[in-house]
Amino acid sequence: MNYDKLHQEYKDNSIFGRYISLKHIEPLLLKYNAKVIGKSVIDKPIYKLELGSGKTKILMWSQMHGNESTTTKALFDFLNFLHSNNSQSKVILENFTFCLLPMLNPDGAEAYTRVNANEIDLNRDSQNLSQPESKILRNTFENFQPDYCYNLHDQRTIFGVADTGKPATVSFLAPAFDEARNWNQCRQKAAKVIVSMNNELQKIIPGQIGRFDDSFNINCVGDMFQSLNVPTVLFEAGHFPNDYEREITRKFIFIALFSGIKQIYENDIVCNEIEDYLNIPQNKVNFYDFVYKNVKINYDNLEKCLNFAAQYTEVLNHEKIEFEARIAQVDNLENYFGHIEFDANGEHFFDGENKFPQNDKKADFLIGNRMKFVNGLKIC
Repeated sequence: MNYDKLHQEYKDNSIFGRYISLKHIEPLLLKYNAKVIGKSVIDKPIYKLELGSGKTKILMWSQMHGNESTTTKALFDFLNFLHSNNSQSKVILENFTFCLLPMLNPDGAEAYTRVNANEIDLNRDSQNLSQPESKILRNTFENFQPDYCYNLHDQRTIFGVADTGKPATVSFLAPAFDEARNWNQCRQKAAKVIVSMNNELQKIIPGQIGRFDDSFNINCVGDMFQSLNVPTVLFEAGHFPNDYEREITRKFIFIALFSGIKQIYENDIVCNEIEDYLNIPQNKVNFYDFVYKNVKINYDNLEKCLNFAAQYTEVLNHEKIEFEARIAQVDNLENYFGHIEFDANGEHFFDGENKFPQNDKKADFLIGNRMKFVNGLKIC
């Protein structure tokens, strides 16, 4: 199957970039006859979409963390596909019933924060259910009684695939259901879906799929639903080189959604799903956005060469996300990689005030006499 062509045909171009708030998706929600099923802390509507007539029921929710929008975009691409006259979409809708909460945390989405308006991480509220958004998700879960749950997230650019030097562009997790991280039939079903999605994505972005840490925390929604014996799959949309708007990664999430669901209804045989799942390399925090190598500094009248790193901070400015590069680590960068790397070849550092990099300063500096860096990037 030509997934590139499929996504190009059904990508919803009305939403784009990192900042996706309720006002961006509400026209689409109304177009698809979504229903309001509750309100957020500051009284924003939370919508639910149901479609399909099949016996296998899948519950999906996105933007539980308001600043994680990539999977929301992919979800609307998938919805656009499902509402087409494509023969594959008809088969899927005959085999599945979907319940979708495309934006669980509209307050956090508007403010571009991980947390809700009460500054609570909804993905740590599955036991207390202290927030209206958490209660809405749990009520939807209990009323819909899904056969599978898809928990849709983004992850930061700091994650790589083990020690390979490749970014974790997409990561998955079949959450644990107990402290011992045991395996039962429920968790195996989740792993089976992940294996099928991994197999497809490896053909397109080989070596760029990771496995998220499975430490058990019953306060996390995925762990809770898995413990309630519903196979739950965590999706993490990560970094693809130079794709800070996550427009390429959204395609990979679309492909994952399509291929995983296809595996369920075709009931493809996966004999060693646990082994195949565990063979997906684990995520590791070993990336910075920028790494500068072999930079000569002068500190206390002593000269030496070192490496340093800069990291983007995402700043909301007039409904757009700006990426501000700041120095994040000086030296001690063994086993770390940069999405962008620069070798100074022993040239001197100077930022207009200091002859050595300082943590948390904006990444505007000179290396040597002719190389100027602004916001982390070499401009001349």
